[in-house]
Amino acid sequence: MHDLLLEKVRARSVEFKTLLPTKDDAGQYVTGLLALLFARSHGVGQDRSAAWLDELAASQKALTTLLEPFAHGQAAALSEKFYTTELPQIYDVLWQDAEAAYAGDPAAQNLQEVVLAYPGFFGVAVYRIAHYFHSLGIATLPRLFSEHAHEKTGIDIHPAAKIGRSFFMDHGTGIVIGGTSVIADNVKIYQGVTLGALSVDKSLATTKRHPTIEEGVVIYAGATILGGATVIGKNSVIGGNTWIVESVAPYSVVYNKSSVRVRPSREVTTEIDFSI
Repeated sequence: MHDLLLEKVRARSVEFKTLLPTKDDAGQYVTGLLALLFARSHGVGQDRSAAWLDELAASQKALTTLLEPFAHGQAAALSEKFYTTELPQIYDVLWQDAEAAYAGDPAAQNLQEVVLAYPGFFGVAVYRIAHYFHSLGIATLPRLFSEHAHEKTGIDIHPAAKIGRSFFMDHGTGIVIGGTSVIADNVKIYQGVTLGALSVDKSLATTKRHPTIEEGVVIYAGATILGGATVIGKNSVIGGNTWIVESVAPYSVVYNKSSVRVRPSREVTTEIDFSI
């Protein structure tokens, strides 16, 4: 009854040499890990320490399972190293990201709100985990992590991008950060910002295609910055809806100048045509 579909799937099944995790599997793991580090960390050091350590061990076991199809027999060792050596460092960096968000957003009431509710914090937290495993050459799994965050927040950060400390994405929706982007410390970007490439030719896959953002830069909503040779100098401010394909000197302010015309009262009922 399903012979035709069976034959087509069999022909393509060489792409999947073993049982692989789904994006939902990866998302469940990374969401659970972040909950353990933050929302479920109450009482650690007091009466909940033993229970928390049991949950951490279960999380480590779940990571080992996720890694097994990609790690060539090294899944348990990689998981052990991540939890004992790398995760404590990532945890410290995530608190720096949270503190940058709290300091940079007048609407933030406390750090608790940032780490539990802000999509920008969730996006950068998942990125930092995905980036670590990407740096090890682990295939596919880092993208499953990052695409889970993309799906949940609308923030698209390639796990290969290099992002410094105290990074804050305000609102977050629609932010795109390409895989060869380099972002220094203390950078703040708003919704709808694209750090993209001038060309998507496959032959350029191993070249730097995305911009470099130096320390202390603020990039406002809707700005588009393109090109691997494009550098936004330190402490610059990039205004909303700007289009940048060339480098900007440090301490620059780049903005679009809007035109304002006050209409005579007789024109108030005239319909304005914004067609382009």
